[in-house]
Amino acid sequence: MIARLSGTLLSKSPPYLVVDVNGVGFEVEVPLGVFSDLPENGQQVAILIHHHFSQDSQTLYGFASLTDRELFRKLLKISGIGAKMALNILSGASGDELARYVSTADVAALTRLPGIGKKTAERIIMELRDKLEAIALGIGGVSVAGDSPVSTDPVAEASHALASLGYKPTEVSRMVRAVAEAGMDAEEIIRKALQTRIKTSE
Repeated sequence: MIARLSGTLLSKSPPYLVVDVNGVGFEVEVPLGVFSDLPENGQQVAILIHHHFSQDSQTLYGFASLTDRELFRKLLKISGIGAKMALNILSGASGDELARYVSTADVAALTRLPGIGKKTAERIIMELRDKLEAIALGIGGVSVAGDSPVSTDPVAEASHALASLGYKPTEVSRMVRAVAEAGMDAEEIIRKALQTRIKTSE
């Protein structure tokens, strides 16, 4: 499974871009918002990947943040939403905007997105509402204009790591908030959160 690509940007023609990684060109389909942050062709680029498999093809979908990739994956689990529709949704609204529409149950705003009717909008709200906290805590991503990952929020980084270990959103939020203090890095937050979790389970 491909999770991240880092290489030279060969071309960008919405919704596709091509990244050369050690002589191999990877075609990646991305939300329209990603293009505004891309460098010029020939420059270095790094992007997070969702490697999607269907019966007769494989497609790489690219994202500039963990939040957007997680939202994309959550959308795929909703009945009636496939990869193309999920990408269209994130092309019509940023991850933050989509999270706001869901948290405020703004059906009207969702139905203004490409291909979204009222019933689909209601399903999105119902399916994503209780998952938003974990998605929001997982903010973090890559610099599409360069080769280095951007990690600006240790709380977000720690929360995403804990979620990847299988803890539920409410557990992650509670664990992190109980131990996080100013000046702590992600590793320290994770270590203390796990220690506290073990003690409370004894």
